[in-house]
Amino acid sequence: MAEYIEPIARLVNEFSKLPGVGRRSAARLAYHIIEVSEEEATELAKAIVNVKRRVQLCPQCFDLSEGGLCPICADPKRDASLVCVVGDPRDVSAMERTGEFHGKYHVLHGTISPGEGRGPDDIKLKELLSRLADVREVIVATNPDLEGEATAMYIARLIKPMGINVTRIAHGVPVGSDLQYADEVTLGRAIVGRRPL
Repeated sequence: MAEYIEPIARLVNEFSKLPGVGRRSAARLAYHIIEVSEEEATELAKAIVNVKRRVQLCPQCFDLSEGGLCPICADPKRDASLVCVVGDPRDVSAMERTGEFHGKYHVLHGTISPGEGRGPDDIKLKELLSRLADVREVIVATNPDLEGEATAMYIARLIKPMGINVTRIAHGVPVGSDLQYADEVTLGRAIVGRRPL
């Protein structure tokens, strides 16, 4: 006997394709959809189709946009001489939540990862290089993992000869944590990236 009837099995299968959603979570979502009104289910389906139809990549920074320039690239108050390079559009949202960065962004849509068969030509590096004419500083804010570090080093080697200042976001101990629970790599980076008080 099958675990679910066909329409539920299909929905569970589709939900389980989402990142971070296992079979149990997919089943919970499917049963939730069964319990909501047809109107609510239709609104969810419309929202999914709407986002697929309307969301595109900004032609300048490659963040998500509703067509044309994204709101950050279109904002004349942002400092165009300062570009923060991130790996993923979600990283732009994270940086913006800080309220500390007032420049523009460049989204690579990945990092260099030879193990996964992704090289420099597979991410938006050429596009980054083509927009550096009036840039004074590039801040590399890729993740502090092996791929993010390799990508940061590659970017620095490409851009430094152009006379542009290349910096890396600091990594270290999170606010509110205890030193005794931090790993050696995190503590080491915190020491190396220290700054004067």
